[in-house]
Amino acid sequence: MSSASENSTAGAQEGDGRPRLSPADVARAEGFLGIAFTDAEREQMLGDLGRRVGRFERRRGAELPNALAPAEVFDPYLGGPTPPVVRRLTPPATTARPLPADPADIAFAPAFELSGWIRAGELTSVRLTEIYLERIERLDPQLHACITVTAELALAQAKRADEELAAGRWRGPLHGLPYGAKDLFDTAGIATTWGAEPYRDRVPDGTAVVVEHLERAGAVLIAKTSLGALAYGDLWFDQRTRNPWNLEQGSSGSSAGSASGVAAGLFAFALGTETYGSIVSPSMRCGATGLRPTFGRVPRSGAMALCWSLDKVGPICRSVQDTAWVLAAIEGADAGDPMSRDLPLLWDGQRPLEELTVGYSPAWFDGIGLLEGDDDEAGVANGDLACLEALRDLGVKLVEVELPELPLDPLLTLLEVEAASAFEELTRSNRDDLLTWQDNAAWPNTFRSAWTIPAPEFLQAQRLRRKLCEAYAAATAHVDLLISPSFAANLLLITNFTGHPCLCLRSAIQNGRPTGTTLWGQLAGEGDLLRVGTALEARLGVARLRPDLG
Repeated sequence: MSSASENSTAGAQEGDGRPRLSPADVARAEGFLGIAFTDAEREQMLGDLGRRVGRFERRRGAELPNALAPAEVFDPYLGGPTPPVVRRLTPPATTARPLPADPADIAFAPAFELSGWIRAGELTSVRLTEIYLERIERLDPQLHACITVTAELALAQAKRADEELAAGRWRGPLHGLPYGAKDLFDTAGIATTWGAEPYRDRVPDGTAVVVEHLERAGAVLIAKTSLGALAYGDLWFDQRTRNPWNLEQGSSGSSAGSASGVAAGLFAFALGTETYGSIVSPSMRCGATGLRPTFGRVPRSGAMALCWSLDKVGPICRSVQDTAWVLAAIEGADAGDPMSRDLPLLWDGQRPLEELTVGYSPAWFDGIGLLEGDDDEAGVANGDLACLEALRDLGVKLVEVELPELPLDPLLTLLEVEAASAFEELTRSNRDDLLTWQDNAAWPNTFRSAWTIPAPEFLQAQRLRRKLCEAYAAATAHVDLLISPSFAANLLLITNFTGHPCLCLRSAIQNGRPTGTTLWGQLAGEGDLLRVGTALEARLGVARLRPDLG
C-alpha cells in the first residue's frame, strides 16, 4: 500500500536531474536486503540516500584502472609475525639420462632435465625452441592453448641464451627454457587480451614483473596462453581450450592454455593464476603439476586484477621439482603489488619425510575406490587412495584433522564485489555484451548483480573471512600439511580465502585419463609441499606418462 508521502515524490527529480528516491523505492529494496523499516524511517532516510547517490556519481568521475589496488590489503598472517626470509633449494638426488633422439621425448621431458641438457651443451635453447614451435604449429589448432605465439621473440631470446652459455654465463636452472605465460600478464608491445573480446586488441606498454623475472632467469617466452575470458572457465573469444588427453573435453580453467600446453608438450613450463581454482582445476583435468603459492609470495604487478585479495600467481609444470625452480625465479615483494611480500622458501628434497606430520580425514576419502570399468584383480587403486597409501609407505605420520564448521558460501560475496569493481567500466559501457559467454553463471551477469550487494554485507563477509583464517589455523596447527582429493571438504575455497598454498600433482592414469591429488600447506610452507610432492611423484611413477597426440 502506498502512503501519501510515497506518492508525493513520484516523478520528482534532484537538482542535477537525477530521479528523486521515494519511500516506495526504499520499501521495494527491503525485501531484497532482508531488513524492514517503518514509514517514518523510510521518509527520514531519503536525504541521506540522495546524498549517497550523489557521492557515487562523483566517484565515477575518477579514473580507477584495473591495476589500482584498494587501500585495504589482505594479510593471511592477520597482522602477526611472518617467518624470517631464508631461501635454500636442494633438489633430490637424480641420475641424468642421455638426451633422447626423438624430439617428442625431448619436448615432454621435465624442465629440470631440459635444463641439465642445455647446461651440459647436449641441447641448445634454439633447438628446443624450434621443437616446441613445431609442436605448437601442428597441435595447437586442436588444443587452442595459445592466444599469441611469440615465435620471433622466442628465437631471439633462445639465441641469446645459447650465446651467453657459450660465453660462460649461466643464469640458473631456467636458462634457455621456453615457457608460456597466461595471457593476463602484460608483455610490452605484444597483445595481452585477457581472453576477452573487449580487450582483443589490447597491447600494453609495460611488462608484468614475473615476466621480467623470468627473462632475467634466462627463460624464453614462446606463447601467451589461453584463459577463460577474464579468468573464468576455458572459453576465450569463440574458442575452447582442450584437454590433450581427451580433445572432446575442455581443459577447465581459467589457466586453461597453461595446463593444456604443458601436458601436451608445447613448452617446458607455464605461468598460471588462481583466484578460486584456476591453477588446481585445469592441472587436475590435464594431468599437470600446479603450485599455488602462499598469498602474496609472488607479485602481481602488471597482471590483470580480478580479485585483489585473492589473486595468486603460480607455476604449472610437468614435475614437482620444476615448480620449485619456477617459484624461486618469480617470487618476492614488489612495490607495484601492495599485497606482495618476501617469504622464506626452504626446500630440501633429500631430507627424509619421517619428521613430517600430514593431516587428513577419512571422510574425504570415503567411498573412493576403483573407478567404474577398472579391473579389480589388477588392483588399480584410485589415485587419491594411492597417494594416501604411498605416504604411509614413505613413513610420514598421518593424523586426523577436523576442519571448522562455518558458512563458507558467503565468502564468495567478496570475490563477486571485487571482480565487479575491477570491471566496472565493462559493465557500465555495456561492452560486456561482447563476451561470448552470457549464461547466468557468466561474468556479465555476476558483475551486474554484484552491484546490488549492500556494503555492510561485504564487510560482514570480511569479518567471516577473518574468523575462518583463525579457525583454520587452529584446526591445522598440529600438522605440517594436509592431503585430500582436490575438491574435497571445501578445501579449495577455504585455502584460497585463507591464503594457504597448495600443490596438485598427478596420482594415476585411469581409463585413459589423469587423476590427481592435492597437498595443502601451511603459510609459507611450500618447502614441505615440495618435499612430500617430490617423494610422492617418485613413488607413484606416473608423472612421465603422456597423452597420445600423434
